[in-house]
Amino acid sequence: MSPVTDIDALRSIGWREGAPEVRVARVVAQHRAGYEVHDGHDVFAAQPDGHFLKRRMDPAERPAVGDFVLLDTSEPPVIVRILPRRSTLTRAAAGERYARQLIATNIDYVLVLTGLDGDFNPRRIERYLLLIEGSGAQPVVLLTKADRFEDAEARFATLRERLPERTPVHAINAKDANSLQVLGHYLQPGDTVVLVGSSGAGKSTLTNTLLGEKRMATGAVRGNDSRGRHTTTHRALLQLPGGACLIDTPGMRELKLTGEESLDLVADIEELALRCRFADCAHEGEPGCAVQSAIAAGELDAERWRNYVKLKSERETQAATLEARLKRQGHAKTPGRRSGTRGRGDAD
Repeated sequence: MSPVTDIDALRSIGWREGAPEVRVARVVAQHRAGYEVHDGHDVFAAQPDGHFLKRRMDPAERPAVGDFVLLDTSEPPVIVRILPRRSTLTRAAAGERYARQLIATNIDYVLVLTGLDGDFNPRRIERYLLLIEGSGAQPVVLLTKADRFEDAEARFATLRERLPERTPVHAINAKDANSLQVLGHYLQPGDTVVLVGSSGAGKSTLTNTLLGEKRMATGAVRGNDSRGRHTTTHRALLQLPGGACLIDTPGMRELKLTGEESLDLVADIEELALRCRFADCAHEGEPGCAVQSAIAAGELDAERWRNYVKLKSERETQAATLEARLKRQGHAKTPGRRSGTRGRGDAD
């Protein structure tokens, strides 16, 4: 543990600012007993300041994996303040009470993993991409188990047609280091990537291959849906041999929208709906409905339309819940696009 901040060491774990005049470290893990932080040289324990422990504090305002934090000079050190986040990936926490759950912060790329086996689900991938919108990070879709599925090329093509051109899609074998060379652009020294996806999608396998050693536990998947058990039990930031930082996350069973999504992913569908003859068209068979005409002509996939209707309804419900919550707390903010600096490689 270094008593002062080493700017070069700090930049090796993702720091993008100038030389700090205070003691700074990055959160690499969170446990019930406290946090583990990294100063570029060593990993050591740190405790949160008392103000982070207030019962009514928004969980998103507490330290999270990926955060750069200010430490005091005590031993063990105390996390005094969270430094400004340049990107933040969140989802709505499970349960009826509205709360945001931080997945990771200060990230450049979000690698969305899905298996080309029974785990393959374009609707779920679209949901991930909506959550990533506005986070400040670039989404990258990785189709795993390409070596074990005969129809991999067809599924790849189907997904490629469905997603925006600006979203990279790669089919990989997570066990083969040569197959992962395509990821080099996203794993530059000082960059930070976070892995998300269902249990059994191959996140831990990919992590082990990138590390060059079996550090993360892996498990078999179920035969009926290719889902696995949660072999990763908590978020952790790891340094890769090439200099990038990787955050592995537990598999997510529920992906609730926060209500702040911009729906840029489905902007083409929203623009299509504006062409209907009637402004109040329900898109259920009314004359002059541009949506139903596009579906009939094969220009819009019917399943993608149904998923859009579901996502938009959920987003509006969550936005209303969030607005009501903010009003109760005396905030004037209206739900909308989250702030954040776009990661390198973003399309304009």
